[in-house]
Amino acid sequence: MGFSFEIIKDDQDSCRRLGKITTPHGEIHTPVFMPVGTQATVKALTPEEVAGQIRAEVILCNTYHLYLRPGHEVIERLGGLHRFMNWQRPILTDSGGFQIYSLSALRKISDEGAVFQSHLDGSKHFLTPERAIEIQQALGADIIMCLDECISYPSSVQDAAAAAERTTVWAARCRESHRTAGQALFGIVQGGMHKELREKSARELQQIGFDGYALGGLSVGESTEMMLDIVEHAVPLLPENRPRYLMGVGKPADLVECVGRGIDMFDCVLPTRNARNGMLFTRRGNVLIKNARYRDDERPLDEQCACYTCRNYSRAYLRHLYMAKEILSYRLNTLHNLFYFTTLLEGLREALHEGTFAEFRHNFYRELADGDSDA
Repeated sequence: MGFSFEIIKDDQDSCRRLGKITTPHGEIHTPVFMPVGTQATVKALTPEEVAGQIRAEVILCNTYHLYLRPGHEVIERLGGLHRFMNWQRPILTDSGGFQIYSLSALRKISDEGAVFQSHLDGSKHFLTPERAIEIQQALGADIIMCLDECISYPSSVQDAAAAAERTTVWAARCRESHRTAGQALFGIVQGGMHKELREKSARELQQIGFDGYALGGLSVGESTEMMLDIVEHAVPLLPENRPRYLMGVGKPADLVECVGRGIDMFDCVLPTRNARNGMLFTRRGNVLIKNARYRDDERPLDEQCACYTCRNYSRAYLRHLYMAKEILSYRLNTLHNLFYFTTLLEGLREALHEGTFAEFRHNFYRELADGDSDA
């Protein structure tokens, strides 16, 4: 079984749609949120919990981190990433481009590739487009990404143009070096906040031809309004018969708005990272569990949430665990936050199926407005 994408239902008046991706390790129903398993683990949870309690159909793992530790050769010798981490559903790996971007003081980028120093031991490495594909093929992910150059916000039109051009050149080299049958390769549209550069990038990537297309270089410091404006402009530039992936986004409202603009795939560390920092998502707003007002609060985080945490534990207990720095705090908080995100996407898919997206969006914001958010 190889890779394919099917549109189940689309909205004739907008870009939003319901779809299904088929991969060698199973189906992904879109729009979808991918939990981030940076180092071959979704932090604090077992793969069985991510598949069973969270009902995640696909996860994202990180090429940069797995290349440095334990090494892609090790994972390949041990049967590939699925077997290594005991995850039998689809995996998407990013190329490492964003991590290299984040190492601004430890890297140097040229047309050939990126020289960077490991954040672990300072050792030097050289990542080319061909090397990025080689590593991801060894990992054995179902969907892999081209190496791209991500830039910060704000950036001049000259810097954004240079990065977008280099991303296109690298994408062609990635396409040429990709050899694994059944494994999908996605190109990444760059161009910063400059619409004409996004148009050029999308056009040139389609001339190369990819199994899916991602929007990169967003959620890097720009306002939400700017991000949504670029998404709305860029989505119609992408082919209708390929998945559209918005990388690194985002907050629950971002997901609702970007599904409404036609995005099929999302990933973000927000639910897991915020869980470890005691910030919990609910239908009625965020709960900062360390706040003293939860010391005697017998209520669950969300009375309508069916996750394991909300069915069994009070806000008072969750606050106690967090203040005591107990490991169970990470686990229960992460279970809840990821369940919230996957449930939100399930609700969005149902709304798209029933043709009630506008009503779903209205109710989403109404519940937030009626709530008592901490932040």
